[in-house]
Amino acid sequence: MSQKPHLLDNKLYKLLREEDIGAFNQARSCDETTDLRSGDFRGLDLREMNAHKLDMSNAYFRGADLRGIDFSQTNLEGASIAQANISGCFFPKEISADELVMSLNHGTRLRYDRCC
Repeated sequence: MSQKPHLLDNKLYKLLREEDIGAFNQARSCDETTDLRSGDFRGLDLREMNAHKLDMSNAYFRGADLRGIDFSQTNLEGASIAQANISGCFFPKEISADELVMSLNHGTRLRYDRCC
């Protein structure tokens, strides 16, 4: 069962909440690790975020600006992208287009297709 989205208590999450994407990316490049699971990212502008190999499972992105983010190596299982701006995003190949549309339009949680 997935956890409800909530505010997290770590430095990198706080940088994202402040929409300081440059500082977030710089901190990540210094090998800072963080737990972003079940994070509340509603309405945030996260464009240009380095999402490579982040665990954002069960995160909540309602109305967030995610344009152009490469999520291809990000764990988004259980996340919701309801009403988010996802133009130009690259998603993990395990998430079908239908699954993305359901989450975008109806707020369903993203499920990975692990068959094949």
